[in-house]
Amino acid sequence: MKAESVIAIGEALIDRLGPPGGDPLFDLPVIDCFGGAPANVACALGRLGVNVSFIGSLGNDAFGDNFKNLLVERGVNTAGLQKDNIRPTRVVLVRRDSLGERFFEGFEGDKGLGFADQAIFREQIIKNWSLVQENAKWLVVGTIPLASEISSNAFLWCLETAVNAGIKIVLDLNWRPTFWRKEVSTVLEPSIEERNKIISIAKKVSLIKLAREEAEWFFHTSNPVEISSSLPNRPSVVVTDGSHPVLWLLNNHLGKSFSIVPSSVVDTTGAGDAFTAGLIYKLMSVELDQINEQIAKEIIKFAIACGSHVCRGLGAIDSQPYLEDIDGLLSFSRGGMS
Repeated sequence: MKAESVIAIGEALIDRLGPPGGDPLFDLPVIDCFGGAPANVACALGRLGVNVSFIGSLGNDAFGDNFKNLLVERGVNTAGLQKDNIRPTRVVLVRRDSLGERFFEGFEGDKGLGFADQAIFREQIIKNWSLVQENAKWLVVGTIPLASEISSNAFLWCLETAVNAGIKIVLDLNWRPTFWRKEVSTVLEPSIEERNKIISIAKKVSLIKLAREEAEWFFHTSNPVEISSSLPNRPSVVVTDGSHPVLWLLNNHLGKSFSIVPSSVVDTTGAGDAFTAGLIYKLMSVELDQINEQIAKEIIKFAIACGSHVCRGLGAIDSQPYLEDIDGLLSFSRGGMS
């Protein structure tokens, strides 16, 4: 029997990183890195040895071709990957401060029809669903596909189909207002409409991973118990906060785990996605409802180590860890976490 697998659906794109402290639209040098949260998670899981499929759409351009090649190299099943002949692969302008923290500045490449990741077609997913869902245990989703009508329809079909098939869903809330608004906005907080769209899918998931500020914006609390209790499905909840402790509720076990601070931070892009991949990797070997407190601590420690490792290199994908990297990191820092 084939091993259980994971499906990730959503955006695959290019992060154009400006020089530290500079503007990626004007200042050189810029570095183009593969990105997009669900694609990042798929690649990280592939590197950790998990059977994973990616559903998304890339442009019929050099970025799209190179990204597909990367997915294939990582062992990701691309049967659900669509090629868009009229919309380009999205390029995201990423400003980095001197400490490596990043800010999304807008996009490049739109010729008036939007980007490929905004047009993931439901009909194409239905056609290829049997090629990606075999033995799937988890479906990994973000929220960005909800921001465009075509991709939203495809996304919601996947959610409903997964629920009906008994596939558990993990939601990385991944709030990025730039993707939801026609103009670059300095208002980070979601509107009532944006919040309601995202809360509606949170009601279907088994696990929510979100950053502290996202928790405050969408649930008015960063307490995992209060977040879980506000939803009818009572999901497990993991709240990250950069280098600060992670708060978590896994199978009703509540805890706090301390971060592993990397020796140097080059770029934080993709750290949260590597963390999510670490969570899922550990959840492939245990049922959510069988997690005890000790197992929960081990799951979170492993995820923290995955996120920390990525901060030491450029971009979200190239710096993702192998299993031996995480084993080494955990062995080195075993005394500093609880």
